[in-house]
Amino acid sequence: MIDFKDLECLVALARTRHFARAAQECGLSQPAFSMRIRHLEENLNVTIVKRGNRFQQLTPEGEKVLAHARDILERTQVLEREIKASKGEVSGALVLGVVPTAVAVAAQLAIRLQGIHQGLRTRIITASSLSIQQGIEDRAFDAGLTYADGISSDLMHIYPVYSEQYVLVAPSALIDGAPETMTWAEAAELPLSLLEPGMQNRKIIDRVFQDVGVRPKVIFDSNGFNAAIVIARKGVAATIVPKVLMEELGADDDVAVVDLLEPVVEKEIALVVPRQATKTVILNALRDAVEDGF
Repeated sequence: MIDFKDLECLVALARTRHFARAAQECGLSQPAFSMRIRHLEENLNVTIVKRGNRFQQLTPEGEKVLAHARDILERTQVLEREIKASKGEVSGALVLGVVPTAVAVAAQLAIRLQGIHQGLRTRIITASSLSIQQGIEDRAFDAGLTYADGISSDLMHIYPVYSEQYVLVAPSALIDGAPETMTWAEAAELPLSLLEPGMQNRKIIDRVFQDVGVRPKVIFDSNGFNAAIVIARKGVAATIVPKVLMEELGADDDVAVVDLLEPVVEKEIALVVPRQATKTVILNALRDAVEDGF
């Protein structure tokens, strides 16, 4: 007989692609975890995993078993959640893929959900907009907080959350005084620390600079804003970040936060949920939290 735990182990292995990490995630020793996978293979009389010194990949039969394993586990979780929801309870896990620019809002959402549904645990994972779309399709993410641009309404429900606006965070030593506004062309003259070129936020910023006919002096790239803000506070380079992020983090005497004009740029951030979602009760709670506004 197939054991649910065996299926959970297979799903964890497919997600982590690493026996030790998957075993840790499932709360098992590595030998016990490997025995679970062997047990599943013996029960089904197929080879599920191609093995070497380390995990290589699933066999074609293993991919089929994985699809059924995910479906069985998700349907079981849906049943449990719907029974609890009928009693007024919302519990379980929500995995939310979030673009780096929306982390502050995602944190607010998680706090809001926890305040209403104590049995609900939210996991926030930062990722690029493309990775979020792929992650939702692969069921690694239950939903995403990402740019609305490029999201297909045929595949996703799209719920607008807020319009992203941008500010320059500049070391006080690099700019004269504390101006309230600055043009994008003026910002391009400063040494800048921005997100990596492949990330959607960086593409937006590069496009604005291109449209105003200037080439920025980018001296640092990173895949998150923490490094860029630290660099700004150390007086080395300015950065361009979402206004909502600096409203949450706050500024200090070492940097100035300046609104960027000519042009004023706004990009819509939305909650995206797959139309074929299984965690309906949890995602409805998430949508309700979003609709309360920011």
